[in-house]
Amino acid sequence: QVQLVESGGGLVQAGGSLRLSCAASGRAFFDYTKAWFRQAPGKEREFVAVANWIDRSTYYVDSVKGRFTISRDNAKNTLYLQMNSLKPEDTAVYYCAVRDRYCTGSVCYDTNEYDYWGQGTQVTVSS
Repeated sequence: QVQLVESGGGLVQAGGSLRLSCAASGRAFFDYTKAWFRQAPGKEREFVAVANWIDRSTYYVDSVKGRFTISRDNAKNTLYLQMNSLKPEDTAVYYCAVRDRYCTGSVCYDTNEYDYWGQGTQVTVSS
């Protein structure tokens, strides 16, 4: 079992930055595929970014490329999402998720492919 707790969300003006954290407890965290998803009001949960720790590959949804960065601190068992140049359309509840298998392509983007989820943290970007 893995428990995930997100933090770092809040209200920020367009163009601003936030860093989300996802603290993990339970089983060893370092060898999991770790991802961030988000869900805006009235919309389905969507993929944002993923990191495979076997080969350190990362993938991002096109809308955040160049603005968001996924990273982790194994010593702290924590996953991060650095979000810069935020836009109002980034407003959503952000969730971290992990799976104990490598992923490629569409598998990484599918919410059904992840085993554990956090409770989410709200990010609101004002215009």
